[in-house]
Amino acid sequence: MRGAKTMQWSALAAAVALAATACGGGSGGGGGSAAGKPAGYVSIDVTEPQKPLIPGNTNETQGAYVINSLFTGLVEYDAAGKLRNANAESITTDDSKTWTVKLKKGWKFHNGEDVTAQSYVDAWNWFANIKNNQQNSFWFEDVKGYDDVHPAKGDPKSDKMSGLKVEDDHTFKIELTHPVSYFKYKLGYYTFTPLPKGFFKDPKKYGQEPVGNGPYTFEKWTHKKLIQVKAWKGYKGDNKAKNKGIQFKNYSSYEAAYQDVLSNTLDISPQVAPKDLPKRKSDFGDRAIDQPFAATQSIAPAFYSKTFKDVDPKVLQGLSMAIDRKTITKTVLNETRVPATGFMPPLVKGYQKVDTDIFKYDPKKAKELIKEGGGVPGNKVWIQYNADGGHKEWVSAVCQSIRKATGVECVGDSKPDFQTELDARDADQVKSFYRSGWTADYPLNVNFLKELYASNAQTNYGKFSDKEIDGLFKKGDNAKDLDATIKIYQEAERKLAQKMPAIPLWDYAANVVHSDSVGNVKVNFRGDVILSDVTAK
Repeated sequence: MRGAKTMQWSALAAAVALAATACGGGSGGGGGSAAGKPAGYVSIDVTEPQKPLIPGNTNETQGAYVINSLFTGLVEYDAAGKLRNANAESITTDDSKTWTVKLKKGWKFHNGEDVTAQSYVDAWNWFANIKNNQQNSFWFEDVKGYDDVHPAKGDPKSDKMSGLKVEDDHTFKIELTHPVSYFKYKLGYYTFTPLPKGFFKDPKKYGQEPVGNGPYTFEKWTHKKLIQVKAWKGYKGDNKAKNKGIQFKNYSSYEAAYQDVLSNTLDISPQVAPKDLPKRKSDFGDRAIDQPFAATQSIAPAFYSKTFKDVDPKVLQGLSMAIDRKTITKTVLNETRVPATGFMPPLVKGYQKVDTDIFKYDPKKAKELIKEGGGVPGNKVWIQYNADGGHKEWVSAVCQSIRKATGVECVGDSKPDFQTELDARDADQVKSFYRSGWTADYPLNVNFLKELYASNAQTNYGKFSDKEIDGLFKKGDNAKDLDATIKIYQEAERKLAQKMPAIPLWDYAANVVHSDSVGNVKVNFRGDVILSDVTAK
C-alpha cells in the first residue's frame, strides 16, 4: 500500500509539473533584461508591494524587503535571530513597563536631517492614530494612551500617546499599560522606525518617494516593474552596503525569475517554484542555497464565510488529518519543507511539538471528525492563493489529498498576484480557506500566535475570535519575565490545536538561486536574502 500511494503522489507531482511547464513560460512582468541596471547594483525578484512604502502600513514580505533596505530602527536581529542594538545606544527597564531609549548620535535621514527622539515619537504617534488607517497600528497597543489615539469607536481624543515622552534629542521614554517582558524584541519590527519631518506634510507623496535612515536611499519606483535603491554613504549602522544599490524587479512568477537568473539577466531569485526544485542543484550547483528559516505555511479558514461560519473545530481537525503532509513535502515540494508539528517553526523561542494527532495523515479519523462536527456545508472547500508565488502545485496536491481521504470537494481559488490576494483578504472576500504563510517578525512564539489569532490582530484575516485564547495572550503579556511569557503562550498554542484557527501544513526553507554575477549571498532567520552583504562581481 505504501508503494502504491507514493506512486500516485509522484504521478500527481509529475503531472502538475508538466502542466506548469506548459503554461509557466514567458518573461517576468517587466524584469526580463539586465539592461538599465547600473554597474555595481544587484537585482532581485521582489514583486509589487501591496501598499505605498510606509513602515506603519506594510505587513507583507515584498514591501518589507524594500522597507528594510530604506529604514533602520532601534534594534535589529542578526542572521541567526539574535537581538542587537542598531540606532539605539541602549534600551533599559527595571520593570518591563517603563523603558528608556538612548539613541546613538550622528545618525541622519537620507535628506540630511538628524534622527532624534522626536523622529521616533512623532512617527509612532502617527502610525497608531486611527485616522491614518495604518495596517500595523495595533503594534502600539501596549503603549499607554493608545486607546486615546486609536479608540474602538469614534474619533481619537488625542493625536499623541501619553506613554511616549521625549527627554532630550537622543533620549525618550516608553510607558506601557502593563509589563511586557518581550517588548524590546518587538522593537526590531520595522513599524517602530523613525520618520523625517517632511513626511507629515505630505504622507501620500512620501509613500511613493520615501526618505529613510537605512543603508539604502530611494531612487525610483516604476510601478509593477521596478523599485531601485542606492547604497547610502552616510549610513551609520553596522550593515553597510557592500554593493552600489539594489533593483527590486517585479516578475509574474518564480518560474520566470528562475529562467532569468539562469541566463544571468537577474541576479537573485529568493524562492524557487515547485517545478524547478528538482533541477536547482544541477542548474546552479553551490549557487542554489537551501536553508530552513522561521516561517510556517498554513491554510486559514475565513470564519465569516458560508463554509466556516459557526463551524465545529472538529471539522477543521478532520480536514487537517486529511492532508498527507509527509508525501506532499517529499514529492511536490522536493523535500524542501518539513511537515508542521505545531503553529510555528523550530527556529523561534518557545517552539514545541504540540501533543496532538491532528497534524498526522489519517483518512479514517479525518472522516469521523468531519462527521462528528456536522460536516462541511455544501461538501466543498476552496483554498485561495496567489498565482505568482509558486503555490499552485501544492494547493492542487492538498486538495487532492482532502478529496481522496474524505470525499469533500476541494479546489484552488487562484488570484493573479499577491497584492490581489491580500486585497481579497482585506475585503473579507475569502470563500473558505486562504493561504496563510507567516514569517517571523521577531523570533518568539508570541509573534506566531498573538499577531495571527488575537481577536483584534490586524493580520487575523479569517476573523478568528476566542475569549479563552485572548485571555491567555493577555496573561502571557503580563507575565513577570520572558520565560514565563513563553510558557503561557505555549499553553495557548496547545489550546489552539483544539480550536483550529488555521491548519498548519509545513515549515519553510529558503530555496534561493543566484547568478554568477554576484557573491556572498546569505539568508537570515526570516528567510530574506541579506541584501547589504551581497557583492556585485
